[in-house]
Amino acid sequence: MAITAEFLDQLDRFNLVIHKRVTSNYIGTRESIASGQGLVFEDHRLYAIGDDYRWIDWKVYGRTDKLHIRRFEEERSLTVHILLDKSGSMKFMDKWDYAAMLGVGFAYLTMKENEKFQFSTFAEDIDNFRPKRGRQHLASMIHQLNAMKVSGVGDILKAARAVKKSTFSKALIIIISDFLYDLKEIETALALLSKNNLKIIQLFDKKEYDLAFKGEFKLKDAEVRDEIQTFISPHMQKVYKDKLGQHCAAIKKICMDVGAEYHLVTTEQPIFDVFFEVLRENLLLRSGKVK
Repeated sequence: MAITAEFLDQLDRFNLVIHKRVTSNYIGTRESIASGQGLVFEDHRLYAIGDDYRWIDWKVYGRTDKLHIRRFEEERSLTVHILLDKSGSMKFMDKWDYAAMLGVGFAYLTMKENEKFQFSTFAEDIDNFRPKRGRQHLASMIHQLNAMKVSGVGDILKAARAVKKSTFSKALIIIISDFLYDLKEIETALALLSKNNLKIIQLFDKKEYDLAFKGEFKLKDAEVRDEIQTFISPHMQKVYKDKLGQHCAAIKKICMDVGAEYHLVTTEQPIFDVFFEVLRENLLLRSGKVK
């Protein structure tokens, strides 16, 4: 797995640039809100049973006689849960290395913000990592990922049930997988987690996504180990791309139906572009640009 100290240094620089931008925007936004005249601003919502009372804006209560929650505090206090698919199909070409870097990157950026996070991998079963804060503790998790066997049949529904069982309040859940699963299982799994801020990253190696091979090949199922001898022709490439496109479109629709955010990513994309795109909404929430 290509996770190096240099990669973590790059994450530090990325976090610093984003933090400076968000902090300056956020301060300006909060100052304008503080000068409001008796209004309930769009960055608030009504308090509901089960909400953390520490998020109540008592100044707004004094003006309106109603309890309101600061959305910024609500979003900021989310526990981040990163769920990484380690089933056999993730081993194709550079897919696992890229997926692992994404997972570690999200964990590291979360840790740098002093946020709580959980990191899990899944295939037939789910493995949980709860590293302490600090770069040296993250190194232990990276070491375990380096030694991890990427194989087996994935069970996304079992993984979703485990995450739901361990999630006691609204969380930011990021799932990184190729999602080569039965659509009904995917729909059920995502519905289980739909009360959270759910971000889906469907990841493919670029050659896998385009089926960039021609001629005679022996294809082996990475999870159940079945093999077939086939000839990859332009017609077969078209059929493959059509079916894969339909599968991805169906997953995107499922995400829309359950309120999840969908991202289709290939390994040729610059990884820091993916970090920014996936976290963009959260960054804008912190800056006050999205209410």
